[in-house]
Amino acid sequence: MAIITRLTSSQTSFLSIFSSSIARHFSSYGVNRRGMAAKAGEVTRFDFLVVGGGSGGLAGARRAAELGANAAVIESNRLGGTCVNVGCVPKKVMWNAAVHAEFLHDHADYGFDVKNVHFSWEKLKAKRDAYISRLNTIYRNNLDKANITTIEGHARFTNDTQPTLEVNGKKYTAPHILIATGGQPLVLSDAEVPGASLGITSDGFFELETLPKRSLVVGAGYIAVEMAGILATLGSKTSLIIRQNEVLRNFDSFISTNCTKELQNSGVDLWKNSQVTSLRKTDKGLEVTIATKGEKDSRTISEVDCVLWAIGRMPNIDGLNVGQLGVDTDKQGHIVVDEYQNASRQGIYAVGDVCGRALLTPVAIAAARKLAHRLFEGKKDSKLDYSNIPTVVFSHPPIGTMGLTEEEAISSSGKENVKVYQTTFTPLYHAITTRKTLCLMKLVCVGEEEKVVGLHMQGQGCDEILQGFAVAIKLGATKADFDKTIAIHPTSAEELVTMR
Repeated sequence: MAIITRLTSSQTSFLSIFSSSIARHFSSYGVNRRGMAAKAGEVTRFDFLVVGGGSGGLAGARRAAELGANAAVIESNRLGGTCVNVGCVPKKVMWNAAVHAEFLHDHADYGFDVKNVHFSWEKLKAKRDAYISRLNTIYRNNLDKANITTIEGHARFTNDTQPTLEVNGKKYTAPHILIATGGQPLVLSDAEVPGASLGITSDGFFELETLPKRSLVVGAGYIAVEMAGILATLGSKTSLIIRQNEVLRNFDSFISTNCTKELQNSGVDLWKNSQVTSLRKTDKGLEVTIATKGEKDSRTISEVDCVLWAIGRMPNIDGLNVGQLGVDTDKQGHIVVDEYQNASRQGIYAVGDVCGRALLTPVAIAAARKLAHRLFEGKKDSKLDYSNIPTVVFSHPPIGTMGLTEEEAISSSGKENVKVYQTTFTPLYHAITTRKTLCLMKLVCVGEEEKVVGLHMQGQGCDEILQGFAVAIKLGATKADFDKTIAIHPTSAEELVTMR
């Protein structure tokens, strides 16, 4: 027979105070709420230990916790990683502001009389930073709600027999350790380019207190394209220095050629076949020397307020001491993993930018979740499919791209087996505007069934259009499937289902 005991309010209060006292006692040992306390000098153990509180690390830890694992996250900076703090999220806020600036040019054509419009970089930055701060708090609250321990500080692997991490003098270990430390901007030294340290990276872009009157961006990748576009559109006189003839050279040539033209149309001063050879500080700002292929003499740009290096990224493993574990890395320092995210040392895994493949936030998140299901749900075949990953470049206008370029399709399937459909048009939005941008769309198809293996486009709205079509392509859609889909009129997206 069950015995039910009812506690008085004073007894309940006593138990509550006693429980809180016990909790504080164990927390003083650095214990996880669901783990066992470690005495001084001992190692605190978890089921899953994640190094890096960015998108991939947080996603992996939370999914592992949902599946019953006792998890912890180690982070030395703000939670959210590059994407939330100095990447995708604040960049999109700045891009949105730049889009407002573009639309201001079109207001008169649409009948609006807008005068004395003033843009405040300072106000925008304050609101953006406040939003990011709220996100940091939300991430921390989510970890707490999931009973995931947050360990603040720099982690490094020790020389212990079992893989062990040391943070602020305390040691932590787990049978499964995930490295998700992401990447960081590549920085040139003053020895490589005299005065290089006078410039900033994309991280520094988000620290700018005012809009530079004169900007110079170095690089031809998506970060360089986005930063140059934002600065120029918001009113900074901007030059972009690229080593070849076009930007985004790894993209389909249809897109890279058009994006290069659109940059120039938007007012960016494009220096092709050029590279910066030196920077010098003067009373009126920076003086930048540029050498251009085929020209004997170098030229200079004076009174530059901001030089932004966007020349690539490198894995963020400084001080982590992965070599102590015998973990293999490539020439650039990326951690080498197999298709299941396994590193060369058993029990060590890596996801995201630190691996050097498909450097995109959603990829890191998806890979980490797949890993958690494999480790803690017994789904031995759980792994990320890295094919047909859609991505967007927030240029002006934006780019949406997925799958194989035409050149890649020809290389893998042969020219005779590849068929391309493409179109170029002016979006209806620009029917009555003085300012014009084009929209380009391209489908790359392979085989007799004309399976769609690539979709590439640039134009207003292409950033939002891509996601839906990505589902179709992921499911193996053919050109005939596209043709059978009724168009939505009048839209730019309808062009993808009416191309002949």
